[in-house]
Amino acid sequence: MEKAVLITIGDEILSGNTVDTNSNFIATELKNIGIQVIQIFTISDEIETIKNTLQAAFKLGDLVITTGGLGPTRDDKTKKALAEFFNDEIALDEVTFNHLKNYMERRGRIDILERNREQAFVPTKSVIFQNHFGTAPCIMMEQDGKLSFSLPGVPYEVKPLIRDQIVPYLKEKFNLYYIHTRIVSVVGIPESILADMIEDWELALPENLTLSYLPVGTRVKLRITASGDNETVLKQQTEDEIQKLLLLVGDHVIAVSEDKIEKILAEILNERKLTISTAESCTGGDLAKMITSNSGSSKHFIGGIVPYATDKKIEILKVSQETVDQFTVVSEQVASEMAKGCQKLFDTDISLSTTGVAGPGKGEDGKEVGTVFYTIRIKDQESTSKLYMPHLDRLDFMYFVSQKILQDLVGLLINT
Repeated sequence: MEKAVLITIGDEILSGNTVDTNSNFIATELKNIGIQVIQIFTISDEIETIKNTLQAAFKLGDLVITTGGLGPTRDDKTKKALAEFFNDEIALDEVTFNHLKNYMERRGRIDILERNREQAFVPTKSVIFQNHFGTAPCIMMEQDGKLSFSLPGVPYEVKPLIRDQIVPYLKEKFNLYYIHTRIVSVVGIPESILADMIEDWELALPENLTLSYLPVGTRVKLRITASGDNETVLKQQTEDEIQKLLLLVGDHVIAVSEDKIEKILAEILNERKLTISTAESCTGGDLAKMITSNSGSSKHFIGGIVPYATDKKIEILKVSQETVDQFTVVSEQVASEMAKGCQKLFDTDISLSTTGVAGPGKGEDGKEVGTVFYTIRIKDQESTSKLYMPHLDRLDFMYFVSQKILQDLVGLLINT
């Protein structure tokens, strides 16, 4: 299997101001074609640092991909570092300049062409992959059979360059194995106990199959990856192993194909022709966002509401003022009434509701940070639960709760 090293260049990544989403995307795309990422570096935009990291990367892998550091000025440090590392010089590439000119013309910005002209200066030994969504091209260099690709750092430019140009090039360049991956989602078993339960099965896996544990909320995703030169054989081999796994933990498995809980839910809702709505307070719309992230969600998602203020819960969802006064707004009773009101408001088969304290301060009724009640209502049956997670910060809390609710809903639907 070919090995790759990723290098993220930029002080904004090191400072924490920008999240490096490029490495995750690139690693996933490479994995899908049988290339393993064995190291990821994050470095500052300094010539010597870039050169030293390139040297270390080429000792580790056959392929190096850098993102970031490519700019429109003549003192672009990444290009200088590439030229020095590969004993090359930088010069104007007419093909790249014409591409840049056409790009500017299509966007009516020919007035800033000269300001961006430096993007067309590249190492003379390089192979250029033109960027159709930005001004900085991808620069490929080759040395002793090893490849280096240098991309801009903007994610919406990186993705099409990788997906549409670099991956097809690598598939043709290398004699790559087929990679087949399946995800088995397990709930209701802690990761450590699950590992003990399936240890003998895991140890008996064929050499070309690997297993990874990926905890998400209270769900554990078991990722089974098979590699080989025959795709049909790999698929059958993986299916055979999954069937053995189901004999061990089948009662706790909610899906054996899809990865994300919202996709698993979407399949069930569409198959059963069920509709769903949401009434969210402490999750702030995250449930609705997750459900609608899937293409075709309009088939089952009717609508959602975020009645953050207590009086809006009362006014719109018809939560009883007496219930709020007696039990407080963060309570099992209010969550239940919110779900009933939501189901009636949107006329859906299923409704979800949340009320809690995401933090960092206590709720208006004095409830502790990390407290949440949520109700899942399916037809005229409902289930209300409480979680208490004071250790999570606000955004992690909202994400965890949303994941848990959709996971619980899938579990309820599978068992009904």
